[in-house]
Amino acid sequence: MNMNRRDAMKTLALGAGALLVPRVSLAQPPAAAPAAAPAAPAAPTGPFTLPPLPYAFDALEPHLDAQTMQIHHDKHHAAYVNNLNKAVAGRPELAKMSVEQLVGALDTLPAEVRVAIRNQGGGHANHSLLWTSLRKDGPAAPGGELAAAIDKAFGSFAAFQDKFNGAAMSVFGSGWAWLSLDRKSGLVVETSANQDSPLTSGRAPLLGLDVWEHAYYLKFQNRRADYVAAFAKVVDWDAVAARYHNAPKG
Repeated sequence: MNMNRRDAMKTLALGAGALLVPRVSLAQPPAAAPAAAPAAPAAPTGPFTLPPLPYAFDALEPHLDAQTMQIHHDKHHAAYVNNLNKAVAGRPELAKMSVEQLVGALDTLPAEVRVAIRNQGGGHANHSLLWTSLRKDGPAAPGGELAAAIDKAFGSFAAFQDKFNGAAMSVFGSGWAWLSLDRKSGLVVETSANQDSPLTSGRAPLLGLDVWEHAYYLKFQNRRADYVAAFAKVVDWDAVAARYHNAPKG
C-alpha cells in the first residue's frame, strides 16, 4: 500500500505518543500479607519454670494496667527464666538448687556463670516475689507482728511508706526498692541496681518494687512518682506479713 508523506508523518506521531503513555495493568495489586499474631512466650527448657501470674492481667486495674502486666510477666520474666536455664545447662550441681539458693550464694558459684546467674537468676527471683506481693482491695497496711516491727524500725507505717517511696524514686536507671529483713538489725529499706537481690547480702526480701521502665512506662511514661503511688495501692500486706512471720530472725 502506498503512503503519502502526510500519512507517514501521522503514523510516526501516533507511535511516538504511544511510547509516552504509561502501561496500565488491569491486574489487581497483591493483597497485603496479614499481620502475624504475637508469638506466645516460649516454654522454659530446664529446671526453672515461669510461675503463672496468680490473677488475671487486668486484676490490678486501674492502678497497674493489663498490657504492662502481660508483657512484664509473659515476656520479661519469661526471658529471665529461659536465660537462667541456659546458664545452668550442663551443670547439674547448679540445676538442682533453688533460684533463691543460687542468688544467695553468688560468691561460691563458678566465675564463668556468676554474672548470668546474678542477672537472670536475680530477675527470676525478684519477679516471682513481686507477683505474689500484689492484690487489689487488700488491707491498706499490715497488721500483727509486721505492723509492730515497722513501727519499731521506722516510727510508723506512714514514715515507712515515705521512706520506701523515696527509695524507689532515688534509684538511678533500673533497679528495685525493697523492704527487707536483716537478721541482726531487723527491718530495712534498701535499693538494688538492675536485678540484684537482698538475698545476695544475706537479707530476706519481704516486698520489692520494680522501677525498671518496662514495669510502668506504657501507662505512666516518665512519671515514676505516679507509678510508685499506684503500686502502694495494690500491695498485698497479708502476703508480706506472712513472709515476715516465716523468715528466720535473730
